Amino acid sequence: MAVIENAKITVVGAGAVGAATAYASLIRGAARDVALYDINAAKVEAEALDLAHGSLFTGSSQIHGSADIAVTEGSHVVIVTAGAAQQPGQTRLELVGTNARIFRTMIPQLVEASPDAVFIIVSNPCDVLTLLAQEQTGLPPERIFASGTVLDTSRLRWKLAQLAGVAPSSIHAHVVGEHGDTEFPLWSSASVGPVPLLDWRPDGRDPFTREELDEVAHEVRTAAYKVIEGKGATNYAIGLSANRIAEAVLRDERAVLPVSTVLDDFHGLSDVALSVPSIVGSSGAIPIRETRFSESELGLLHASAETIKATAAQVREG
Repeated sequence: MAVIENAKITVVGAGAVGAATAYASLIRGAARDVALYDINAAKVEAEALDLAHGSLFTGSSQIHGSADIAVTEGSHVVIVTAGAAQQPGQTRLELVGTNARIFRTMIPQLVEASPDAVFIIVSNPCDVLTLLAQEQTGLPPERIFASGTVLDTSRLRWKLAQLAGVAPSSIHAHVVGEHGDTEFPLWSSASVGPVPLLDWRPDGRDPFTREELDEVAHEVRTAAYKVIEGKGATNYAIGLSANRIAEAVLRDERAVLPVSTVLDDFHGLSDVALSVPSIVGSSGAIPIRETRFSESELGLLHASAETIKATAAQVREG
């Protein structure tokens, strides 16, 4: 595969996350054509118009907004943000009933309009919805996956960079598992530049303690709750994260990102969508089977998988 020329990105959902994702795609020049689709015609047309008014400053990309699904046709990447939003105090898994019902109708229509696209699920709970959508459509798992813990990993690297006194780009660490309350960092393989994280001495002091790292993991895991409590939604960072994944696809970067695909015998896990380090390029996302886990981390990964499987089973039964 190769870099996709004259690419088209469709963002489904014109709410806070969808609008931020479209904005990120425009200002970063991710695609030649950005389409914004939502069943609320007045909202989607207004958001697209607002974005179009800034086209003088965003380069050659074009933005179109419509409540007609035809606007999505011929997309190379479809980023799905539509659905009920997480409310203060609400977990991502509690959204599953409403959003699963929306997906049953919407996802097949999107696939019909863009049968060759790569689909990135951002709507929560993204792991469960990805699992159900992949089962429903029969698309190859590499072509329909969730944004997963890409944002959580950004949060982790930002926090560790503050503590370590380096740039976030010099932190090499991943959050894996559910995009939710059972996610966890891969401490065993984390590093600051070439130095294992557990050996790093910030400002010459003693290495990080287990208590400090547990606190970092807790802050990352609960970051969305704090943002939602203060401003009602998370949107800017997830919009940038979703666009980052789309760029990796459109540019065939083969970038390593912790997206959530339906796994097949990954460290003993199958038929469940979880975030693990994956190679993301024009053909989609491929989990890196050689990813190393400590014994305790592997236990946490399997526990996270059970949470996703149990929630998906409840939806199927309902």
